[in-house]
Order: sequence, then structure tokens, then C-alpha cells
Amino acid sequence: MAKYQDIYNTLLSQIEDKTYRPGEMLPGEHELMQVYDASRDTVRKSLSLLAQNGYIQKAQGKGSVVLDINQFEFPLSGVVSFHELAPSLGKNVKTQVVMLEKMHPDPRMQENLHLSADEYMWVLQRVRIVDGEAVILDTDFLNAQIIPHLPAKEMKKSLYAYLEDELHLPISYAEKEITCAMATNEDRMLLDMKNFDMVVNVESYTYLDDSRIFQFTSSRHRPDKFIFKDFARRIHRI
Repeated sequence: MAKYQDIYNTLLSQIEDKTYRPGEMLPGEHELMQVYDASRDTVRKSLSLLAQNGYIQKAQGKGSVVLDINQFEFPLSGVVSFHELAPSLGKNVKTQVVMLEKMHPDPRMQENLHLSADEYMWVLQRVRIVDGEAVILDTDFLNAQIIPHLPAKEMKKSLYAYLEDELHLPISYAEKEITCAMATNEDRMLLDMKNFDMVVNVESYTYLDDSRIFQFTSSRHRPDKFIFKDFARRIHRI
């Protein structure tokens, strides 16, 4: 077995048996070179393999952060609320409402929600807590002309259930964009960021079945916890 594979297998076993726990740092390259009597290139090859297989994330200037291999799967193609998704995660989940305010839209939200400056929108901000860790920050901007009332107590449950069951607004489809972004001060304040300095940001534009947009969402995720999955089929041309 090549030296780098031996180091890889040893470190992998230590990650799996929780010698190195999620969020902790692996020893630095120089320390690993001494422990395994290996060259820098060999150590780097082992670490790169761990990163490629999703066990660590290399943080520039900090070293290698151990990732949580018990990640959560979020579908890309469906329009599903967190409350609806929670039972399939098999985790203890809670929602904390951070803000619920009605206000005039800024220029960006005027464009996103097709509102004028003198109309109103709701800003709903919620933290999703999974097994005791705050790992998702959802900020929803909602058209208040379509949704005139938004009870705070209902927002700890499901926004979509309230809209569909109480207001009889049929939700139809969404457009989503996924990017990586540097963590903001707000992310660090509201989420348990550990050693991570980036988040996965999912922006969604959600529409009713009459094609009116009613919601723009920024959903910011701690990067070690989530896998986003989609299903795609190749279209064969004739």
C-alpha cells in the first residue's frame, strides 16, 4: 500500500471513531509529516483524498476542518418547506423566529417581488436548529398585498401550510440559485458556525399557480451539514 493511502486510512479511521470530531481541526501538515515520517507531498495527497471524499474541508490559513458525515439531504427540484422536510431528516429540529416585520421594500426587493416603493412586504427571518445546533438561517421576503396577515405563532410551524390551508393560496413552482458566500456577521451571530467562514446560500423565487411571485428567500446553510440533491433525465432527440 502506498504511504499516502496508509495515512489516509489512519486519519479516516480516527474521523470515524470520533478521535477527531466534526468541526475540529486535523493536525497541521508539519505535525503529520513528523508523526508519519512522510514528505509534505505525501501528506498533502492524503489530505486531498480526504477532502475529495467529503471528510474534511481545507480552510485557507487554518488547516483542515473535519466535516460531519451525517449530512442532511435537501431536494432541489421540489417546493418543500423545512417543516414538511423535517420528519425525513430523522433529527430533532426546531424553528426560532428571529424577526417578523412589515415594511416598504428596498429597490432590490421591489424588483424581486414586483412591488412598488409605496407597497409593503413581510420580512420573516427564522433560524433552523438541528440536534441542538443552529445550522440554517432562512430570510423570507413576502408580498404583503398577497399575504395581508402573517401570525407569528404560525411561523414556528409551516409558512406554506398557513398559506395553503388558511389563505387558500396554491403554491406552484420555484426558481432556485445556489452559491457559496463568505459568512456575514449576521451568520456568525445567529448560526453555530464553528470554524467555517463560508455558507451555502440558496436563493429561491416562489410563485403561485397563477404565476404571481409571492416569496423571495435567502436560505443560508452551514456547509458541513448539507447535500443538495436533484434528479435529471437526459432528453434524447429524434
